[in-house]
Amino acid sequence: MKFVLLIVAVLVLVWLLRGARRRDEAPPAPGREQRGDAEPMVACQLCGVHLPKHEALPGRGGVFCGEAHRAEYEQQHRAS
Repeated sequence: MKFVLLIVAVLVLVWLLRGARRRDEAPPAPGREQRGDAEPMVACQLCGVHLPKHEALPGRGGVFCGEAHRAEYEQQHRAS
């Protein structure tokens, strides 16, 4: 019986210590650190799909979602 009580006491002690450690860690404050920096979105000149500005490909006439759309747009709008 003493052995069972000792095991229960140790388990309760471990459980309490783990809970105290979690409370000591302050939750991160809401803000830009959690969401990351907001980045402007741009629309592909050909299809209109919105994507982050850093992923867009610049070309004649605007920005594009991929190389294929940039090439297609530039072929359709060749300078005469």
